[in-house]
Amino acid sequence: MSDALDVIREFWRIQDADDYTQLVPLFSEDAVLEDPVYGTFRGNQAIGAFMTKMVSEMRARKTRFRAIEIAGAGESGWAQWVAETPAGDIHGVGVYKTRGDKLTYYRDYMNAPAPKPS
Repeated sequence: MSDALDVIREFWRIQDADDYTQLVPLFSEDAVLEDPVYGTFRGNQAIGAFMTKMVSEMRARKTRFRAIEIAGAGESGWAQWVAETPAGDIHGVGVYKTRGDKLTYYRDYMNAPAPKPS
């Protein structure tokens, strides 16, 4: 059985490839994903549709996410991340809950974008 740290590390390994649709199998059928920009998605199918949208949105916005620090144990964990955008970096934290090797809950929190230096 995996613990949260293993699942979150796998999430970021997959996300680094820039195809968010590949993340969908990590979510349980009853998972909830809360995104501060796009809203709440309940269930694997809704999360899959959101991840498909994320592929085109992040490519169009030339945005790439990078994990800074990942921690977790048991059934919960978090990841500090930065979204690198042409307009400036956005720093945030993702909070995760797991059951076995599946994500059951994921929520991002983020700061306002930091402007790029002139």
